[in-house]
Amino acid sequence: MSEILVLYYSRHGSTAELARQACRGVESAGLAARLRTVPPVTTVVSTPEPAVPSSGPPYATCDDLVECAGLLLGSPTRFGNMAAPLKYFLDGTSSLWVSGALAGKPAGVFTSTTTQHGGQESTLLTMMMPYTEPALTRTRGGGSPYGAGHVSADGVALTDDEKLLAQLLGRRVAELARRLGGGS
Repeated sequence: MSEILVLYYSRHGSTAELARQACRGVESAGLAARLRTVPPVTTVVSTPEPAVPSSGPPYATCDDLVECAGLLLGSPTRFGNMAAPLKYFLDGTSSLWVSGALAGKPAGVFTSTTTQHGGQESTLLTMMMPYTEPALTRTRGGGSPYGAGHVSADGVALTDDEKLLAQLLGRRVAELARRLGGGS
């Protein structure tokens, strides 16, 4: 249990980039990052999704959640909430939450929106995490008191503060997991 699970859904790549930056933060704390995603969901099924994506990280399983020492969740904002694919995956993990299999694991959250006031705060609240990072007072882009973030309007790249906040989030979760005995 020396890995931090960085679990995300990304449609256009900004949330995936935040996830990679969070992984860098985890690794800078001396722990391993396990990068996972979830498949898209649709009401129309012409062909089922493959068990393994054609590119990018593997799809998450419940075992990934059980085996991790800490968890980072990332999602684009959809009407002030996490995206349906991540919610769908998490809805399928209720047995883990009910059994206490995930109790005591440190966690953090991150999101990406296309506009400055696109619902980052309410999305992060649906995934919740406290904050202590000074970079939050400097950032003019994404990020909030609840987790790392990015405003991706017009294809703007992550700012240095947005990268730093994602890295610090990964580092904080990794260090906390280590202190709790999950990363030794």
